[in-house]
Amino acid sequence: MTYRTTITLEDEAAAFLKEKGGENKSAFINQLLREEQRRALQEAIIAANREEAQDEDYQNELADWDAALNDGLNDDLSPA
Repeated sequence: MTYRTTITLEDEAAAFLKEKGGENKSAFINQLLREEQRRALQEAIIAANREEAQDEDYQNELADWDAALNDGLNDDLSPA
């Protein structure tokens, strides 16, 4: 689905869009918005990872799970 919208651009932004957008300015704007959306998601993931890394309780729980998952397993994973 597509949506039609009207926006107001400053002269400099309009000139840039005309220069870089070529014949299909909508496709260019859509590409810019997708890139910004991807960048914002990456920032959110990095922030969440930093938060988890600083959460001592969470890190201890991960260590407990690692120990539980490895408990009783030998290094030889080849079939008997």
